[in-house]
This record gives sequence, C-alpha cells and structure tokens, in this order.
Amino acid sequence: MTMEEDEGNRPAGERAAPGGHGGHGTHARKRGAREAWSDFRNSPFLPAVVLVFILSAAAGLFAGSYTYSMANPTPHHIPTALVAPSGSVEGSVEAKKFVAGLDKALNTSLALRPYGDERAARQAMEEQTVFAIVDVRPDGVHLDVAGAAGASVAQVLAQAAPPVAKAIGVPVTITDVKPLQRGDPRGLALFYISLAAVVLGFVGSIQLSVHARTLNPLERIAFTVAYSLLGGFTIAAVVDWGLGAVRLPFFESWMILALTMFTSGMVFTMFNTLIGRWAMMPTWGLMVLLGNPSSGGAVSWPLLPSVLGHVGRWLPPGASVNAQHTAVYFADAQHAFPFLVLAGWSLVSCAVFWFWRHRHPGGRDRSAPAHGASVAA
Repeated sequence: MTMEEDEGNRPAGERAAPGGHGGHGTHARKRGAREAWSDFRNSPFLPAVVLVFILSAAAGLFAGSYTYSMANPTPHHIPTALVAPSGSVEGSVEAKKFVAGLDKALNTSLALRPYGDERAARQAMEEQTVFAIVDVRPDGVHLDVAGAAGASVAQVLAQAAPPVAKAIGVPVTITDVKPLQRGDPRGLALFYISLAAVVLGFVGSIQLSVHARTLNPLERIAFTVAYSLLGGFTIAAVVDWGLGAVRLPFFESWMILALTMFTSGMVFTMFNTLIGRWAMMPTWGLMVLLGNPSSGGAVSWPLLPSVLGHVGRWLPPGASVNAQHTAVYFADAQHAFPFLVLAGWSLVSCAVFWFWRHRHPGGRDRSAPAHGASVAA
C-alpha cells in the first residue's frame, strides 16, 4: 500500500495537516503571547530573571553606599569644647585664630561649645557630646582629642593642628586623652563584631525559614532568642578571650550583641510576614546598604554625610555600635538611647509578625491529622 493510499484510509481527524504538520502543530500556532507569558510567569524562570536584575542592582548599591560613606571621609561639623576664661564666651584671640585656622584647613566648621574649665570639658568628652577640647594657655594651645570617641576625627584634627599653630605663631600640644586599646589601633573591632551580629541575625532567621519552616510563631521567636544569645556569646568570646583584640565588659557586650542579633532576625521575620519570599530585599537594604555605612563604626558620625550621620543612630546597626562603643570606652556615661532603638525595632517587628502571623509562610497546620493517625479509606 502506498503512503497516499494509507493516508486516504485514515479517519479525517487523524489526517496530517497540509504542509506535513499534524493537529498538534495547528494547536501550537494558536498559542499567543498571553499563553506564553502565563507559562513563563508560573515557571521558575521569572523569579530567576528578577533575581538577576535585583542582585546586579544590589551589587552596585552595596559598593556605592560604602564608597560614598567611607572612601573619603570629610569632616562637616565637629562638636568641640572651648575652654573659655570666666566671663568670656568666645575665649582669647589666640583661640579664635586657632579655631579659624582649623576651619580653613579642614574645610569644615568646629561647632564650639564653651566650658568654664577643663574639668567640665572633659566631662562633656566622656559623655561624647564633644570630640575635641581647645584650651589656650600661657604656654600655647592644648588640643585634647579622644581616639576612642572617633579615631578618624582624632586623626584629622591631629594632622591639621600643627600647621595651623605654626602659621599663627603659637605652639600646640596634642594629647589623646581617651586612646583606643592596643589590640584595636584603628577602632574597627567594635564595628566588625556589630556587623557580624547584624548579618548573622537575619541569616539565622532565613535559615529557620528554610530548615525549620514548620515552627509556630512562639517557637520561632524562642529559637531566634536562643541563637541570638549563643551567637552573641560566641562573638564576644572569640574577640575578647580568643583573639584578645578588645577587652570587653563581657556581660554587657554579650547582651548588646544578643539584642542586635535578635533585632536583626526579627526584622527579617517581619518583612517575611509582610512580603513573603522577597523579604531579603528590604532587610538587606535597611541593615546593610543603609544601616552599616551610617553606623559610625568604621567612620565617625562627624565625618559622614550629614543625612547618614543623623539617620544611622535610629537604625539597629548604628544603635548597636553606639551601645557597644560606649560600654567599652565610656562605661560611666552609658545612655539609654541605643538600647531604646534596638528594643523599639524588636518590639515593632515582633508585633507585626504576631498580628499577621497567619500570613507568614511558616508554621504547622493544626487542622491536619497527626503523623501517626490513620487516614480513612
């Protein structure tokens, strides 16, 4: 039998379409752009393509935010104590010339705060309301800086002061009255341990969502507390006992690190409740792209762009660095603000998670039968 005869003997519905294509080819030609888009949208390729663009943008933003904040730190307004004689608000002529010379050399403005004596000025430095003390005495200008209050600020002042003093013909004596510890000469150790607590805090929450997805809300919060306490202890122990980089007031530093990790973990949990699988985007943006560069840990706040310097104190990374820094170097002047910031973020995150917990992608379905129960046929 020839191919033509065989084709003629087939039922009409089974005959090949003209041009050698079967019925399936005709159906494929009818699929339009809408069907193709629907298939693509329901495939794993759409989130993969979106992630390609998100990660590319995040890479540029990450590099840009850190470069903008830290590559070329420039002083803007440096709070400075001026020891003025009794009855004088602006101090001596030499003090005015010296301050004006520093302003010009640094291309900035020293925000002068007059104090009646050196003791009051030292107290202001202890409370970190000023970063330097200008005291003009008969033997010349005495400039006190505090490396622990801001190593980068102390460095720029110490470099600019001698040429200025020489230009006005007054000798200058520079003293670091609050130096950094020997194991941390650049003052970055506290920034690094706070950074570790922030990053591991939300990474831990991500891992709970992946590997312990069925945890109920209270269980998830409890395990976030658990890994925060153990993680904070480990960070402090390694840096202090293991490496000896910084001598920490151990319990206080441990609690600050634990609170930082818990806050970071609950922030991710909050966003995961609100927007699901894309929660990493706002978490990364808030904590890493904005929070860490503006924390004042790597570059002191007076050298940061002014907006970042103010915003950073209200974010968890900045609050963590602030609390840790004061605990280590200014223990007698610890203040509540950074703890209130961390506690506030934690409470808001927990509240959002709890009130909208039905939207969180994790948890167990209590209406489902127990694993050991038999299912009726």
